[in-house]
Amino acid sequence: MKKDTRKIVTLGLLAALSLAIYAFESVLPPLLPIPGIKPGLSNIIILYALKRFGKKEAGSVLLVRLLLSAFLFGNAISLLYSAAGGFMALLIEIVCDKILSGKNLQITGAFGGLFHNISQLLTAMMIMQTAAVISYAPYLFIAGIVTGLFTGYAAHFLLKIKIPET
Repeated sequence: MKKDTRKIVTLGLLAALSLAIYAFESVLPPLLPIPGIKPGLSNIIILYALKRFGKKEAGSVLLVRLLLSAFLFGNAISLLYSAAGGFMALLIEIVCDKILSGKNLQITGAFGGLFHNISQLLTAMMIMQTAAVISYAPYLFIAGIVTGLFTGYAAHFLLKIKIPET
């Protein structure tokens, strides 16, 4: 298989895997009785794509996952929240990865998780036209950091798996 074809197929598979993880996560019971706290496991795949292929490819995988998940499981509002959080997280992860010289993926993931939740809170404030949602900030920030650490560690270990080329 040609290198470009292999890359496109792999990115498609990563998008499908990210969507499957997102679907699985959407049926899990809430971690805490606070709205918006989810593990963010599909970010493992985005971090993997970022490290293995680069920022454009990771953004493409994220965009495909966002559009398909909104179409299959959500609506325009859920797309808005997910896109705001997802692209802000990816942007911060790109910056962190550069600053950290590609090391400490768990720190990159933690910043991604934190800024994902910051972005979603700001989006909620704009949509609801109230600052009342800011009361969730401490819980969402801690949850974003903890889940981001986990997804960063998971992506780090996933990158260590040797995938045979055919």
